[in-house]
This record gives sequence, C-alpha cells and structure tokens, in this order.
Amino acid sequence: MLTEFNLFGVFMAPIVVYALAALPVTMFVRFLLWSSGIMRWFWHFALFEVALYTCILCLLVLYV
Repeated sequence: MLTEFNLFGVFMAPIVVYALAALPVTMFVRFLLWSSGIMRWFWHFALFEVALYTCILCLLVLYV
C-alpha cells in the first residue's frame, strides 16, 4: 500500500494516485470491449463504464 503522496508540498491521500492510475487502465479495457463488440450487450453504457472504473480502482487498491 502506498503512503501519502507529496505534490509540491501538499500531501495527498493514496487513493488519488490509485484513481489516476485506474483511468488509463479503464480506457484500455473500454477500447478492448468496444473493439470486440461486447459493449453492444450492455443496456446503459455510462453506468457500466462507471462500474468498470470502480472495479478496476478497487482491484488496484487491493493488489498494488
């Protein structure tokens, strides 16, 4: 688990680092799902993408 992150003298919580790291991972997974056609199966795209981001963020917090 990460400790506090120092950004120009301002200490940030580790969740900020995890949240920023989860964005490119989510974008990559979204790209794979759109290109493979799996996203057509979902009824509410925005809700699924928020849930996907939340799952990836939780996995990063647990395993990094």
